[in-house]
Amino acid sequence: MNTAAQALDVRAFNRFYTRRIGMLAPTLSGSGFTLPQARVLWELSHHAPVSAAALSKGLQLDAGYLSRLLRGLKARGLLAEQAHPSDGRQRLLRLSAAGRRAFAPLDRGSQAETEALLAPLSTPQRQALLGAMSRIQAVLEPEAAAIELRPPLPGDLGWLVERHGAIYAAEYGLDARFEALVARICADFVDRFDPAREACWIAMRGAERLGAVMLVQARSDRTGRPRPGVAQLRLLLLEPHARGLGLGKRLVHQCSGFARGAGYRRVVLWTQSALTAARAIYAAEGYRLKHSEAAHNFGQDVVSETWELAL
Repeated sequence: MNTAAQALDVRAFNRFYTRRIGMLAPTLSGSGFTLPQARVLWELSHHAPVSAAALSKGLQLDAGYLSRLLRGLKARGLLAEQAHPSDGRQRLLRLSAAGRRAFAPLDRGSQAETEALLAPLSTPQRQALLGAMSRIQAVLEPEAAAIELRPPLPGDLGWLVERHGAIYAAEYGLDARFEALVARICADFVDRFDPAREACWIAMRGAERLGAVMLVQARSDRTGRPRPGVAQLRLLLLEPHARGLGLGKRLVHQCSGFARGAGYRRVVLWTQSALTAARAIYAAEGYRLKHSEAAHNFGQDVVSETWELAL
């Protein structure tokens, strides 16, 4: 699809969404304020005092158009001014007491309308909607989209299993036995969890999951007993659209820092030679390849590798 056709799709979505959230109505939430007026009031409620120039830049509004908006709000007694602390030529804007009283029901009405929009949706539908919104913002304004690492919440480990199964099947041809292995690793993490020595991080951008990693106590493959002083990095995952953000390095480094703080002497991990991007991240963190062998795992001929980081 070429750019012109894609632009038509974006415009069609814009028409749908502006209609769906009531942007075509003459006033917002039945308040008597137009959408631009309401947006200015919101900014002054949350970010004041601010100069008209900064307001124009932040809202990407033409200075002349913004000046007319401000004059109208001033005429209604909704704005107040104060001197700039370091530039006597500038005046800073804020809401007056009347402005705060006028904005409060507008804000409540907008909140109620948004809650009504979400109310008919199931929890998965809400998560999908919020994730899509977060992804749009991150693509169009990547500098404004902060990524948070947080502990897993209910549903996160199920997501981790599902995404491992789907991504590794699509990209490497691994069969359902790999997804089953990931499910067992997640179950073991819950059953054996020691918060002083083990952790899992879910990378979030708004409401969207972008990736994850685990650090656990390493155990003997034969006996299942802990290996003293040895941790294991497990289940590093990045959504395909989240690659190239430095997030994989951040997740791996998070594991290294936690392992040092927990008193481990080494961190080990298992991977495959075909995972070249992950191998580069491990090498950059200081991991060294210790062992490799050909194997037939998960329906594919692979080269299995063990890497180790000395702390």
